[in-house]
Amino acid sequence: MKLDWDRRTCARRGHTTYAPDEPELRERLHARTALGDVWRCLRCGDFALGEPRGSGPAEDAPAVPRGKALRDLFILRLLAVERGLRGVFIVLAAWAVWQFSNSQDAVHRLFDENLTVFRPVANHFHYDVDHSPIVDTIRRTFDYRHSTLLIVAGALLVYALVEIVEAVGLWLARRWAEYLTVVATAAFLPLEIYELTEKVSWLKAATLVVNILAVLWIALSKRLFGLRGGRAAFEAERHSASLLEVEKAADAWIPTADPAAAAAAATAAAD
Repeated sequence: MKLDWDRRTCARRGHTTYAPDEPELRERLHARTALGDVWRCLRCGDFALGEPRGSGPAEDAPAVPRGKALRDLFILRLLAVERGLRGVFIVLAAWAVWQFSNSQDAVHRLFDENLTVFRPVANHFHYDVDHSPIVDTIRRTFDYRHSTLLIVAGALLVYALVEIVEAVGLWLARRWAEYLTVVATAAFLPLEIYELTEKVSWLKAATLVVNILAVLWIALSKRLFGLRGGRAAFEAERHSASLLEVEKAADAWIPTADPAAAAAAATAAAD
């Protein structure tokens, strides 16, 4: 079953109705029924009881996303949520590095004390703690200089800021955010590929696939970097849709001379 993005959105946000100043268009979008005046929704095309949400010249009608545009907005907002969550986790990682840099010696002593306690248990299960890759990695962090750890924390904060800015821009469907997302994501793809060559994991592979698909989808669907006609084609498509929004909604409806049918349609829309 095909998802009706228009009616799904109207069910959540309500209908978007508009009364154009042009008499012919106004008559085609408006009807009177036994229940009251009804106006045709610019998004889903259904009738809605009550006064229109806006009025004015047809060219000033709101540019209401419909169909494919709504689906694209939904995908962008999914990416925005993912970027936002990633940004929050990176901020937490930066805070942890900064805290560690300020108490490095104390953490080192605590680690050695707990490792001594844990060693007999590990030996019982034939696990060599002293030559464990995890333990070796942790010990190497204790050799890092305080200034180095501060640089790492600062770099993480910058990375987190980029992710959060991406998230806000994508949620608002800003074109600059789409460019930023493509450039920033593509810049880290070589590093992700290198990490896979070092050690393969399902998480790393899935992250790489998602990032590649995100780059391709945003670049192609939003016509970035001159693809599919570039910005001119994108703006022309958006501008055309905005100017024809009222006309399309009007053309989709043929007025009926049967008041009972109009009242039934209005009742169904109200339900």
